[in-house]
Amino acid sequence: MNWLVKTEPDVYSWDTFVKDKTTFWDGVRNYAARNHLQAMRKGDVVVFYHTGDERCAVGLATVVKESYQDPTTDETAWVCVDLKAGKKFKRQVGLDEIKNDAALKNSPLIKIGRLSVLPLTDKEFSALLTLAGEVK
Repeated sequence: MNWLVKTEPDVYSWDTFVKDKTTFWDGVRNYAARNHLQAMRKGDVVVFYHTGDERCAVGLATVVKESYQDPTTDETAWVCVDLKAGKKFKRQVGLDEIKNDAALKNSPLIKIGRLSVLPLTDKEFSALLTLAGEVK
């Protein structure tokens, strides 16, 4: 399964992620996004997306640890996963490009824009890789 996670680059950027090599994806406080975290499996590929002013897909990560209690809260409803930084895209894929791609027009990235963790179909994932100049 393929996924997309969003972050504000001034909070946690791709460059910081690459320096850290791995991170736990915490702070998710939306039930739908939480359910997506719970569905992630070790080895799943994740598109890393910058929100805010940038609004672009910047690279790939891999799930290295499946969901567990989010250490930033005592509320048991919230979980996180561990991600490992992968390859930076040859070119960033902006939201306008994504919106204009027929294969991505029904993606949760477009339809449910506020969702911070979301699934990507194989077709959507492949389209993103093509836009990013990557060959799958």
